[in-house]
This record gives sequence, structure tokens and C-alpha cells, in this order.
Amino acid sequence: MSTPPEAPAETKPEVSADRAPIVLDRRTVWLIIAALMASMFLSSLDQSIISTAMPTIVGELNGVEHQGWLITIYILAVAVVMPLYGKAGDVWGRRYPFLVAIGLFTLASAGAGFAGTFEELVAWRGIQGLGGGGLMILSQAIVADIVPARERGKYMGPMGALFGVAAVAGPLLGGWFTDSHDWRWSFWINIPIGLLALAIAWFTLRLPSRRSDKRVDVLGAVLMAVATSALILVATWESMVGEYDLGDSRLLALLAGTVVAWVLFVIVELRASDPVLPMRLFRNSVFTVSTLIGLVIGMGMFAALGFLPTFLQMATGSGVTESGLLMLPMMGGLMATSIASGIAITKTGRYKAYSIVGLGIATATLVWMTTITADISMLQYSAMVFVLGAGLGLVMQTIVLAVQNAVEPHELGTATSANNFFREIGAAVGTALFSSIFTSRLVEELDGVFAGTPATAAGGEAAPSSLTPQVVQTLPEPLRTGIVEAYADALAPAFWYLVPLLALGFVLAFFIREIALSDVAGMVARGEAVTAAPAETLVVDPEASAGPRNGGEAAGDGGVAGGGADTSTGEADCRATSAHA
Repeated sequence: MSTPPEAPAETKPEVSADRAPIVLDRRTVWLIIAALMASMFLSSLDQSIISTAMPTIVGELNGVEHQGWLITIYILAVAVVMPLYGKAGDVWGRRYPFLVAIGLFTLASAGAGFAGTFEELVAWRGIQGLGGGGLMILSQAIVADIVPARERGKYMGPMGALFGVAAVAGPLLGGWFTDSHDWRWSFWINIPIGLLALAIAWFTLRLPSRRSDKRVDVLGAVLMAVATSALILVATWESMVGEYDLGDSRLLALLAGTVVAWVLFVIVELRASDPVLPMRLFRNSVFTVSTLIGLVIGMGMFAALGFLPTFLQMATGSGVTESGLLMLPMMGGLMATSIASGIAITKTGRYKAYSIVGLGIATATLVWMTTITADISMLQYSAMVFVLGAGLGLVMQTIVLAVQNAVEPHELGTATSANNFFREIGAAVGTALFSSIFTSRLVEELDGVFAGTPATAAGGEAAPSSLTPQVVQTLPEPLRTGIVEAYADALAPAFWYLVPLLALGFVLAFFIREIALSDVAGMVARGEAVTAAPAETLVVDPEASAGPRNGGEAAGDGGVAGGGADTSTGEADCRATSAHA
């Protein structure tokens, strides 16, 4: 057995003396879960509500050629702040970063609703991402703090169902607001939900605060933001400038700056006393493989999902609300497999197989989707997206659980955020590249359709840069049919670029090393909480819980089963203490 490199000495943040340890009885756990679910509903709703409204939004604000930015800027902002929220939660506690995230998201939703130009809307979407990144990452980390990995499946079920409900409600609400009222309500709806989520979190999310004397890794955070932004700019260069021309000095400077920024970031993180993204995490094979899977899922799946409602509206003539209803099968598949796999993981303690099966299903479905045409039957389309959702439901939460179970309790937030960070990087790059491929093909097709068409025949509002579904449906033949076919011909072949990515993820899933799920929650393992039992509570001694667990996982990978100590060795380090719920 190999001996792991010696990890730098960890100085554990000091828990505030004015807070007694939290008793994690059933009522307390479910109150905290309720606060998380309210906030997750907020962020999940916003990710999907814009999808059906986007064609109308970009048409009204003259942003068809740059519509990918409405998705890309949000994902970019989420990716940049995820590691910062994760590290802040590990160092100072998760309560106040979580409240800040809700506040930012709600404020930006109001700003987006009042945006007067496409540029203003993109800017507010970026600020939404700054809040949304915190909501997503802190929710996952808090669940790991209060629920042992072995029991997390039964909580993943309701949370997965909520995600499915939000993902279904989002397109429906976005379509209804756009058809019957104004697309701006797609953002304004977040204001009352955000205020409610903020109130619930304030009164129920009673998590410990901490003090730490560690030096904040400001340089690492800045370099990470610069490197990530530069990478996204490279990916979106075609949509901004028009083409990748290696003779363009601006593009060459951007490419060089991107490489330099990432190299400097890695160097700084290797030397920082308390890095934002510890490089030692990559010594853990479970973390590395799961993170690579998240990266390719982000690049392959989220890129495809963002443009399906646009295809339905423009290519098939579906209305805005109808296109939202046609996403229901996908969410049904996602909810079914997410809940079922969560229950099965809790009962069996096994999770690797779900990632393999889920990625296999997703890869095969993406190949199937390359056959989409303008005259596709809704039955065939519904079957496609249902199977796609079923594949996603099997793998999305499973890889996060694998990561959380493979790291030390004091790095739950950092490891979870790092895993999500690379998934979001993949989503941002994948969406940007897919948008460039799709949009460039679409613009080329539309230019051919409009070439030689008199302005009087096309109508005063009809132009490639300002098409909305409503305008398309009023155009005369053969112009309307030409536009419909242009959308179908631009989208379907673009899926082929994503198939190799999902196939790579499928292969990687076989290399995830399955570790026995921990039976102790993260806060208990860190000595910040006790668990309530009918007669007595096992309280982990913070000093004893600092060592490796799960029979030498640290020796193999530089990591251990996290979220708490394994019961095979942890009971020797516990003491029986009576606790009153």
C-alpha cells in the first residue's frame, strides 16, 4: 500500500463560544432542509423559467445573435463564486454566506425585470449568478453537514423532486407570463419567493459561526475569476467577433492570457496556506474522476438543454406555453430516477452503478436527438427528453455524494464547491461553444432564407436579428417555412459535437472507486453538533475524529470518507452522552 503525501497541517476554525452545539434531532434536520428547499426552488426556478421566454426576450431586445450570453453569463458567475462560497462556509460557517446569496439573487431578479436593453439584462443575469452559485453550493454542503452520507438518499429524494417541480414549473410559468402578461414577470416572480426564502432561512438556519486566523487567499480568488472569465471569452469569441482568426492579435492575446492566468492560479494555490481550491484534492481518485465526469456532463448536457425550447417554438411552431409543457416528460424522467436512486442508495449503500447506467442512457439519447427534424412528432420528442431526464436523474446527485463521502469533514464545502465549479465551467464552455455552433449555422441559414426577399414581403418586423415566435407565425410562405427549416437544420447536427463528451463521461464512470458510505454527519464529526437518539446520543470527539477513516482510504488516495467517521472505526472514538431534543 502506498503512503500518501503528508498533507499540510490543518488549523481548525474555532467555533464561536457563544453557540452551544446543535442537537440534530429529526425536527431540527427537517427545519434546515425546509430552508434549503425554499432556496433551491428559487435558484432552480430561475434556471428554467427563462428558457421558454428567451426567444421573445432576445427578439424584443434585439439580441438574437448573442442569445447564448443570457445562459453563459449566469453559469460563468455561478462558477466563479462557487469555490469562494465553499471556502467561506468551511472557514467561517455557512449561515451568513447563505443569507447573502439569497439577498443577491432576489435583488438581481428585480433588476433583470426592469432591464431596458439586452446588455442591462445580461449584467443583471450575471449578478443573479453571484447569488445562485451560493444557493446551490451551500445547500449541498449544509445537507452533508447535518445528514450522514449513509442516510442522505432519503433526503435527496424530496430535494430531487423539488428540483423537478421547479424545472417543470419554470418553463410553464415563463411561457404563461410571456403569452398572457410580460416576460419580465419571469424575473419578478423571484422577488416574493426570495423574500420568503430569506425569512425561512433567517429563522431556521441556525448553523454555527466560526472564527479563523487563516490568511484569506485573495490572490487565488482573483486569479481564478480572471482565468475562468478568460476561458469563457475564448469559448464565446465567435459569437462576439464573428470568427476565430489566429491572425487577430486580440484573440492571440486572450489565448495567451488565459493560459498564463490558469498557470499562475495553480502556482498560487500550491503555495497558499489556505487555498481557495486545494490542489491536494486531486490526489483523491474519487474526487478527480467524479469532477471529470461533472465537467463533461456540464459541457454535453446543459449545452443541449438550453436550446430545446427555442427549437420547439421556432422550428415546430409550438407556442411559448406549449413548449414549456413539452419539457414535462424530461422532468418526469429526472424526478423518477432521482427519487428512486436516492431511496435505493440509502437501502443498499451502493452508488457507483447509477452513474454508469445514467451516463450510458444520456449518451445514447443524445445520439438519438441528432435525428430531430422540423416535422418530428411530439410523441417521439417526448420519449427522447423523458429518457434524457432519466439518465440525468441517475448521475447528477450521485457524483456529488461520492465526492462528499471521500473527503475530510472540514473540507466538505471546499470539495463540494470544487466539484460543482468544474461542472459549471464545463456548462459555461459547452453552452458557449454549442451556442456558437448553433448560432453561426442558424445565421448562415437565415441569411440564405432572407436573401433576395423584399422587405415588403418579409414584413417590417422580420429580420434575422429580431425574430420572435409571434413574428415567425405571421410571415407569408415560403419565408415562414424557410425559417422553420433553418432552426431545425441548425440544431440537430450540432448535437453530434456533444456525443463524444458524454461517451467520455460514461467510460470515466467505470473508474469511480466505491467507498462505504459514512454513518456520521459532517457537523457531528467536527464536534459542532450532537445527534439525538431516543436514549442516548453518540457524540464524536473532535480530537479523535481528525484522523483517517474507512480503513485507510487516505493511504490510497490522499482522502478519506467524509461527512463523518465510518462506524467501523468511529465508535471507538465516541462517548455516550444524553441529549434532549
